[in-house]
Amino acid sequence: MEVLVAKKCGFCPGVKNAIMLARKTLAEHKKVYSLGPIIHNEDIVRELAQAGLETVESVDQVESGTILVRSHGATKEQIQLIRDKKLQMVDATCVLVKRVQKIAHELHEDGYKVVIIGDKNHPEVQAVIGFAEAEDVVVIGSEGDLRNLSGHMKLGVICQTTQSPDHFRNILAKIIQGGFSELKVVNTLCRETIKRQESAVKLCKQVDIMFVLGGLNSANTKKLAELCKKHNNQTFHLQNWSELDKSILCGKCRAGVTAGASTPDRVIREFVENLKSIDTSSCSDKR
Repeated sequence: MEVLVAKKCGFCPGVKNAIMLARKTLAEHKKVYSLGPIIHNEDIVRELAQAGLETVESVDQVESGTILVRSHGATKEQIQLIRDKKLQMVDATCVLVKRVQKIAHELHEDGYKVVIIGDKNHPEVQAVIGFAEAEDVVVIGSEGDLRNLSGHMKLGVICQTTQSPDHFRNILAKIIQGGFSELKVVNTLCRETIKRQESAVKLCKQVDIMFVLGGLNSANTKKLAELCKKHNNQTFHLQNWSELDKSILCGKCRAGVTAGASTPDRVIREFVENLKSIDTSSCSDKR
């Protein structure tokens, strides 16, 4: 089978840094805990767990040792609790997420009602809400959430880093149609994410079948799959090669592969090599 790989895919700088810090911390400390999965990839989380990294959901679960703040960040309250308990802390928060946290806080300090376009249940968004230090932060995941905004007020709008530019623009356009006295918008989208999205969409239009590799709970990977699906309905989101149902390859001659920002290179390589070995001699290229 002919296999094409997106020019931009796989680990982003923020994920590489988080994994590097995790390995370095494990080499230097005996008890190391990750406050939530360090990244949204089960293969990496499992590998680091075997090396001694224990994932916890709350600072309350840790009495001693070192806590690693995951790439998605943590709330101010969680960080203060770590300090209060006199635990060692290693901060693996992505620098772009730190920027969003800082902007959210500044918007609140300047009297804006903070509005985040994104998934309210995502850990990055939860951490940003915590840094805003405002009780009335509004998270807009879809047009239905716009009802939570009341008119004629100062709105400060930011976005979850892994959202798509189209979604950001569409929701922003709807917000503008509402009533407000002042609107401040800060583009907090991750450029690495945008490059991956553009590369994936371009590729999916050139192939018979498209594969998006990465954690099923990874926001940026799910967004890649969602975007590709709009342009190629033969798009499949898989974590790795073991999840592939080979029957879906029937009649396909050219496959495209991309991967989320937390997907290891080895997962991509294994998938591509195995896919190339599939016999497509009975296929006829219809493109």
